[in-house]
Amino acid sequence: MKEKEIERLNLLKEEELKLYENNIQYICGIDEAGRGPLAGPVVVGAVILPKDSFIEGVNDSKKISEKKREKIYEQIIEEAISYSVGIVDQKTIDEINILNATKLGVKIALEGLKQRPDVIMVDALTNMDTLGIPYISVVKGDAKNYSIAAASIIAKVTRDRIMKEWDEIYPAYGFAKHKGYGTAEHIRVIKENGPCILHRKSFIKNFVK
Repeated sequence: MKEKEIERLNLLKEEELKLYENNIQYICGIDEAGRGPLAGPVVVGAVILPKDSFIEGVNDSKKISEKKREKIYEQIIEEAISYSVGIVDQKTIDEINILNATKLGVKIALEGLKQRPDVIMVDALTNMDTLGIPYISVVKGDAKNYSIAAASIIAKVTRDRIMKEWDEIYPAYGFAKHKGYGTAEHIRVIKENGPCILHRKSFIKNFVK
């Protein structure tokens, strides 16, 4: 591992190391993927990694290529003490709004963990049900914190795989390519063909009659 990468990972782990020094044993990173797309679920990743975890390339999932994300994802889940995802579908997003859907995803992900964490580090969210577990909200946490970055990779890879599966059912929309985000091509197809069941009605109402 190159010296610059070691320095970067040490910086990402700085806050966690302080927690470990205060007798915290299990830190859970939490992040989401899919708050902005026009279609598909929002997915929340939760992961508890060992204190000595040091996986090369862990970073904000948006800064990593799809191929590299897949590789790092496998390393994360192999090394994790526990990991889980909370998946909230487009119908629920329309019913309770994307912010509340994301918070619901946090609760679902935490409920799926086999190991209860001592503390949660989450990307920017506040005022949510964390099952009584204390949490630290970090703005742009996926770029600043190791466990949150790892959770962002779990969430992103999981969601991308879901969208690829939907692409086989609705190939006309190109979900495998844009993953449901509002690209010009995606919007054009929605306008021409109308939405499918995967689309968030509350997100596409401005350009669908």
